[in-house]
Amino acid sequence: MSSDDASGYVHDPEGGVEADTATDADSDDGFDWRGWTLVGVIVVSFLVVPAIVLVRPPVLPWRVALLVFPLLPAFLLGGTAVWAAVAGGEKRDGDR
Repeated sequence: MSSDDASGYVHDPEGGVEADTATDADSDDGFDWRGWTLVGVIVVSFLVVPAIVLVRPPVLPWRVALLVFPLLPAFLLGGTAVWAAVAGGEKRDGDR
């Protein structure tokens, strides 16, 4: 296969995809406020809600409480995670 063959892969160290990815690696794609919101919901779901259940047991019957109380932070965490992923994806799609 020769280097001018259009049907095969030709490595171009001067430009092409390699140069574009090097520029993208320098951009700042760190946490924004959506990421920190997700971290806050994780802390509430895994630390605050279980501590509340331990300190002040629920008034509901125990079996109902075992089903209901884990669902509340689970729905909150799931909804926030989907929101953060979709909002972050829209930001990146708009940058292209």
